[in-house]
Amino acid sequence: MSQEQPERPQAAEQPQQPIKYGDVFDVSGDLADQPVAPQDAALMQAAETAVLGQTQKAGPAAAMQAAATINERAGLVGHDDATEAAREGGVTVAETEFQGTRLVTESVAGQVVGQYYEATSVLSATGAAPQAMVTIGEALEAAGRAAGNKPVDHGDAAAIQAAECRATGSSLVAPGGLAAAAQSAAAYNDGFAGNEGRVKLADILSDAAAKLPADKVATREDAEGIMSAELRNDPHRKTHAGGVAEAVAAAATVNEEGDANM
Repeated sequence: MSQEQPERPQAAEQPQQPIKYGDVFDVSGDLADQPVAPQDAALMQAAETAVLGQTQKAGPAAAMQAAATINERAGLVGHDDATEAAREGGVTVAETEFQGTRLVTESVAGQVVGQYYEATSVLSATGAAPQAMVTIGEALEAAGRAAGNKPVDHGDAAAIQAAECRATGSSLVAPGGLAAAAQSAAAYNDGFAGNEGRVKLADILSDAAAKLPADKVATREDAEGIMSAELRNDPHRKTHAGGVAEAVAAAATVNEEGDANM
């Protein structure tokens, strides 16, 4: 007579975790721990359509929709759910135009989840004019607008120093210049545990182009050098969304497209 084998105890199933904002975007604080909810994605889709005329392929709205759909199908969020951060902090798509280039910044609860440049048509009295090129100084100003609330850290300071050196053609840090101010800000911010009271990127990069003794059109080589500097000095070895390295890289892309169309 055969004996029944005792059943093995089943390991307790681990509850499935929802996809959170920190899994999809380079965000921090409370937002990073919030699950992406269907109504958040709907708000971002509506904002993109209102500002850009359509939702963007592979843009923040598409990424949020994909994450929210997975969370809803798993029963981890409801179809009508919205995160507290999105309800209170808002979901926005903002655009800024300068010299024939449009900077689009998408944010959730004040944190940047997407940023890119688009060329706009530029006309002069004689007809169509060449697309204006974006300088390093202008890219720094864009970073100050897009990620202005970010406290300056040593990665930012290194990226700003690299940007200043490439814009001016000098390897020296000018006393009282952008790089010197960023280095001082990063050292000052080391003494704070939270964000309150810290020097922000907007404090350093406001009117950056005017503060540079010289400026130049951003190139791919500039972007790579600045990104390398930011990565080497960032404790997490990554660039900040909407920050200095990404802004210069976006400017270089716009300039390459402008060259190709001339």
